[in-house]
Amino acid sequence: MTARLQRARPGSPELQALVDELAERLGRSVAVDDPLVRMVCTSRHFGDEDPVRIGTLLQGRADNATIRYVLAQGVTRWSGAGFLDGRDDLGLLPRYIVPLRVRGHLLGLLLVVVPEKRLEEHETRAVARAADAMAAQMYAEHIATDTRKSDERDLVLELVGTDDTARTAARRRGRELGLLGAAEHVLVTVVRLSCATELVRQSEAALWGALEGFRQTRSAQGLIAIGQERATLLQLRDRPPGQDEVTAQSARILDELHTFLGPSAAPVIGVGGRHPGLDDARTSYEQALVAARAARRLPTLRGVGDWELLGELAVLLQLPDRALNTSLVPKPLRTLTGAHGGDRLRDTLRCFLEHAGSIPRTADTLGIHRTSLYYRLRRIQEITGLDLDDGAHRLTLHLGLRVEELLAPGVGGAA
Repeated sequence: MTARLQRARPGSPELQALVDELAERLGRSVAVDDPLVRMVCTSRHFGDEDPVRIGTLLQGRADNATIRYVLAQGVTRWSGAGFLDGRDDLGLLPRYIVPLRVRGHLLGLLLVVVPEKRLEEHETRAVARAADAMAAQMYAEHIATDTRKSDERDLVLELVGTDDTARTAARRRGRELGLLGAAEHVLVTVVRLSCATELVRQSEAALWGALEGFRQTRSAQGLIAIGQERATLLQLRDRPPGQDEVTAQSARILDELHTFLGPSAAPVIGVGGRHPGLDDARTSYEQALVAARAARRLPTLRGVGDWELLGELAVLLQLPDRALNTSLVPKPLRTLTGAHGGDRLRDTLRCFLEHAGSIPRTADTLGIHRTSLYYRLRRIQEITGLDLDDGAHRLTLHLGLRVEELLAPGVGGAA
């Protein structure tokens, strides 16, 4: 399931001609990047190349540190042309950047290497004329691409939708169009962003850029549906993916999103269960939504929830937000929390329960003598009124601790 860092789709011959013409007119290196600062077209060098430009030509895109720096300057929100300061530590010379927009939609960035950070009037006029022509060309190409993405999105949403008839029709149509192969093992991954944190188009571009590398890999064929704050990746395979493969894929997607979006986007990933048939895409999707909810509520998951690793949390997380509140915490556990030394006793209880009631393992983990452990356990029983030798009592306390974990980001609040 491995995929390399995704490059932008190469520009058309018509766009390349416009880039080359401007570069020759200015005698300067020129490039066009997509809104994620991934190279689309570039001219030849004019003796002004820097390490970033050379690395981009070799790798197909700048390194993540450079992309983060450029995006952090707000270039995708610039209303007009301006200079971007260079960064010696990144090997980046100053650029003159023009956002390429049509009808308010950002299509890309025109970049001209200008080490001295100064252009003559005739040069800025030439750049402006070329930028208009490039934007028009990119917009014509964008319309066709947008239609394809829209068709793919509709197909994915039908495949994971609630309508049985629509799902059956979507499977048939997907195979007729060659978008779905013969492989049957299905895995659905959902990506969610925090609400209203980024420009809508930039969020959509970032989600597509982070996921498109997994549409076609050596071991998986996939489809993507992109929305404003959510994306769905549906993958088909000849065999179920290994846990290491799924973990690596999620980590790569999250790293890309952290490169393309600011911290306020706070992306989380939910991975659904692995199922043997495309008929179960809906089930994997629903599980992915639960896993994404876990990733949002549990900081310990570091932004990635996996249905098959959630255990009993998978059941609790299917409760509606209005029900997932402090009222679910058992009264004996709340009493323990308010008691003298409650934090230490709670930590002891959690360790004891997570080690299946093993005295030796619990004592070793806590680094205390067994006599001290027995004393703490007696205190827990006295305060809670529950018997730790009773399986039902243990379950009550353990579930209460799990509920508290889910409430940690904001007790009683929505995830």
